[in-house]
Amino acid sequence: MYKTILLTVDLGDAASWKKALPTAMEIARDSGAALHVLSVVPDYGAALVAADFPPDFQKNALKAAKDKLDALLDGAGAREAKSHVAVGRVHDVVLDHITSTGADLVVMASHAPDRVREFLVGSRADRVVRRSPVSVLVVR
Repeated sequence: MYKTILLTVDLGDAASWKKALPTAMEIARDSGAALHVLSVVPDYGAALVAADFPPDFQKNALKAAKDKLDALLDGAGAREAKSHVAVGRVHDVVLDHITSTGADLVVMASHAPDRVREFLVGSRADRVVRRSPVSVLVVR
């Protein structure tokens, strides 16, 4: 059914992968799809903020995220999954990776709705769902 699945995880929040990773692995196994797992490291946002960090901070943060993601996948038995780390705003990076991986399904976790938080900052999952050119499975 699916050829390529893109799973997004927040390495700082186990709730983002506790249910979503096994779900994505099961769908990939049942459909023979390739599984790509993406974690996004937030960018500085402004050059003024970046000036307060050491020059190699972002490179080190990406390496640490990649190591942590690979360890998570190994521990879950998802050794065949391809891990990806990137820097930027989550929904923008996810949308870019849909194209670059050729994903035809995105799996991502979402917290239970909180109207105040969604009104003030929006939901990352909601932004992906609204803008994705492919199906998105939101796991709660």
